[in-house]
Amino acid sequence: MNGPRRTGRRRTTGPDDDPTPVGDALGSVSAELGLPDPVAMGALSERWAEIVGATVAPHARLRTLRGGVLTIAVDAAPWATELRYLEDVLRRRVEEVTGRDVVRSVRVVVDPPS
Repeated sequence: MNGPRRTGRRRTTGPDDDPTPVGDALGSVSAELGLPDPVAMGALSERWAEIVGATVAPHARLRTLRGGVLTIAVDAAPWATELRYLEDVLRRRVEEVTGRDVVRSVRVVVDPPS
């Protein structure tokens, strides 16, 4: 009967064998696939009202964060104007929430409810 083949070599450990935090692993895989960073998206989703403000939050939805571009959908043009005006404030608030500089620019689209 044949069992697992043994090569006689012992497996050595090195810096590549150190455990990787799940969040870092998911971020790396997402980046390879061109998907948004799941950790950053989770933080943004949880604290969206804090980022855009309680007045704006009911009118603005987080759509995606890809390649440093945060895309926000709003239900009317005046909210788009407001958020474009506040781009620097939004970028700073996102950095405070995520602890990282993940947003290079903000893209706002008008997507009224159907």
